Amino acid sequence: MRFDLDAVYLEEEMRETPLARRVIAALAPGVPVYRVPDGRSAARADREAADPFAAGKRRMVIMRRRSRFLMGCPAASNEFACCGYLVMELASNCPMDCGYCFLQEFVADNPGFQIYANYADAFAELDRVQAGAGRPLRIGTGELADSLAFDSLTGMSRDFVRYFAGRDDLTLELKTKTDEIENLLEIDSRGRTLVSWTLSPERVFRSSEHRTAPPAARIAAARRVLEAGYRVGFHLDPIIAYEGADRDYAALLDRLFDSIPAARIEFFSLGGLRMTPGLRAAARRRFPRDPMLLGEEVLAPDGRYRAFAPLRMALYAAINGRIAKEKSKTRVYLCMENAGMHRRALGEAPPTPAVLGARLAGGN
Repeated sequence: MRFDLDAVYLEEEMRETPLARRVIAALAPGVPVYRVPDGRSAARADREAADPFAAGKRRMVIMRRRSRFLMGCPAASNEFACCGYLVMELASNCPMDCGYCFLQEFVADNPGFQIYANYADAFAELDRVQAGAGRPLRIGTGELADSLAFDSLTGMSRDFVRYFAGRDDLTLELKTKTDEIENLLEIDSRGRTLVSWTLSPERVFRSSEHRTAPPAARIAAARRVLEAGYRVGFHLDPIIAYEGADRDYAALLDRLFDSIPAARIEFFSLGGLRMTPGLRAAARRRFPRDPMLLGEEVLAPDGRYRAFAPLRMALYAAINGRIAKEKSKTRVYLCMENAGMHRRALGEAPPTPAVLGARLAGGN
């Protein structure tokens, strides 16, 4: 996949970094490059644009990250069962435009596609985290930005896959909705990088997942990286409750298992559509004709709109049941749901974050 850019803004301090050189050398002809003293100003929303958030996606800002790279998963809380995930922030925003995406609210004031040219500083943070962890850790880069979008320009994946290949207690998770895997196929990951795809049925893809790779292309890309020695996982998230959803998700899993045996899949993460009032308003304003955003939902105790709990539970249980038919040991867990929902939908209590995190990172 390739994504168009209107312009690139290069923070003056970062102009001689390897990342800046790679991006500028690989840009399509005609894309202007502007130097700015502070990339934060270039990342701010253009309030004169018809859709400031969409305009920000087409404006790349190469800049220095001014805070640490590693942090806990923003979805973690005492309210929810947690998978022990750590997040490494290498970029912000995404060139794709999914109707349900939380970034529409989360980075609304700073929608420029920020990419951090001082990303090599993250290696020292990783060294410190590994030294003090005492257990295997799974570290992902796909929370505030797709892990592989623009990888053809940045080449960042190569540096991180090589680093993690030498760390037996760390697993890198690259999460994506693209099929941009060419850089990965050049490198031996030694099994320390897990590539995961968010998957949705065809109806959700066509309605809501704009400028993403089709589900079939994502599955084909997963098969290729699996054959190249990477581990793979899948996020069915957000699961959207619409008429016929149970059949569509079963058909999606049928297609997946026809290509990749369940026994070769590390995990499935399941999560229902959830939106804060602000996100719901923004999404419906930007995509007023998307039927996936117009379902009947209730305001849950966590302050997010969700499908009725019995409906969510039924969908989770049906999907888990279809995976269980493969008779594999593939791990299935819920994202941003409480322990009670986990027990009712999956038939067991969730492991502790440390235990599940270690398992997903390749521990016992």
